[in-house]
Amino acid sequence: MEVKKDIGSLVLYKNNQLIAFNKPNGLTVQADKTQDISLHSLGEIYCKSKLHLVHRIDRPASGVVLFAKNTKALATLNEAFQQRKIEKTYLAVVGKIPADQKGTLEHFLKKQPRGNKSVVSSADEKNAKLATLSYRLLGSTERYHLLEVQLYSGRHHQIRAQLAAIGSPIKGDNKYGFRRMNRDRSIHLHAWKLRFTHPTTQQQETVVAPLPDEVLWNAFKAPIAALNE
Repeated sequence: MEVKKDIGSLVLYKNNQLIAFNKPNGLTVQADKTQDISLHSLGEIYCKSKLHLVHRIDRPASGVVLFAKNTKALATLNEAFQQRKIEKTYLAVVGKIPADQKGTLEHFLKKQPRGNKSVVSSADEKNAKLATLSYRLLGSTERYHLLEVQLYSGRHHQIRAQLAAIGSPIKGDNKYGFRRMNRDRSIHLHAWKLRFTHPTTQQQETVVAPLPDEVLWNAFKAPIAALNE
């Protein structure tokens, strides 16, 4: 897909305060050292105005990314994130089922600048930060397994590092121990749902990002659809 031309097709939600896009894998959320075009810059072209980034997802992942259209909305949402009032639900495909089919993970993570990676560390290590998530198994194919992940903190590469720490790295994520990369360098991690209170109307909003149209994601459509029945 020519993202620059089709940015409008990625819009999931918009009003005069906010806009959300379904980011495809491979597109960076904001400008980085690669100088590749970013979702942020494409969004500003689409809106013809400045956008403020509320949160991020990793470049090889896909899914919901929310932007604020003004600083007041940004401040309100930033506070909601800090107070863990925003619900973030991800879908992850792994090659090995965790020992427990559902559970809560708590690790202290430390970012390593070399290799742009986070590793599990002890609580007393300098710059180590507590990371918490819960997960449950939704379904399986012959070789792969789908996890629903609720993210309670927003640490660098958190889901990737924590699932790898329990022996279940995400498909395609060779940085965290999966046996090989996906051909397109994506990983099977999708920011599926974002639930938040609108900063001015105070209404509860839920933004859902459709899954990528890809063979393995399509294989899991049935268990995902069953959640909405």
